[in-house]
Amino acid sequence: MLNGSCLCGGVAYEVDAELGRIAHCHCPTCRKTHGAAFSSVTAVPREKFRWTQGAELLGAFESSPGKFRRFCTRCGSHVMAERIAQPNVLLRLGCLDTTVGERPQVHIWRSQGASWYDPKRRLEELPEGLS
Repeated sequence: MLNGSCLCGGVAYEVDAELGRIAHCHCPTCRKTHGAAFSSVTAVPREKFRWTQGAELLGAFESSPGKFRRFCTRCGSHVMAERIAQPNVLLRLGCLDTTVGERPQVHIWRSQGASWYDPKRRLEELPEGLS
């Protein structure tokens, strides 16, 4: 069972399925939606996904024809995306509460990625709280 929630905890979901392939999406829409170089996503079966809390707090933005990005209207966390007629929904892994051992398998839309980020470049790692 996978569990996820938004930043404020108002919206929560569960998925009774394994994670699909994990991808880092670098498209401009994902970058702007998440304010980051990419969004980490995975597909799960719609029939195995359910809201457990806060469905009334959900907002939606149709970012491209037929694709809806669902977010908490209180804290702004983008929780999932869906195309209504598709059998899968896309989880935003930053909102996943369940610890998973899987690692990303692919970068997508790198041709439109942020000019300031190169996934091939190793970066120094600092302890929490230091910058």
